Amino acid sequence: MAREWPPLNPVTLRKRLARTAAGTLILLAATISVGLTAPADGPFTIDVKPVFLRLDAGSLADSRAGALGLDIDIKIGEVHLHIAWSAVPIAALTTSDCLPTTAGCQLSPASTKDPGELL
Repeated sequence: MAREWPPLNPVTLRKRLARTAAGTLILLAATISVGLTAPADGPFTIDVKPVFLRLDAGSLADSRAGALGLDIDIKIGEVHLHIAWSAVPIAALTTSDCLPTTAGCQLSPASTKDPGELL
């Protein structure tokens, strides 16, 4: 007669989940620390650069202007990933719904009116 395994009790299931979560966190921390300390020409690197203010023409046109942010570059072999995060996004300077670099985009007319029309 074959002996049947007892059903999993919640304590062992919680232990397994806790150990799996702890192992995943340790692996993630090790991967990040190795990537941050690796040389720039290595096969796996993570580069984090603080950005105080981003106001170049390209970021303004694409509504990506921001302040107090981070630029994170991750290189795995030939693959490069770039992540940009900003704590204070700066709104676009135009009020139109389309981007100025889009073909066929009609910008809205200026909203300056004669003060006599407003009364």
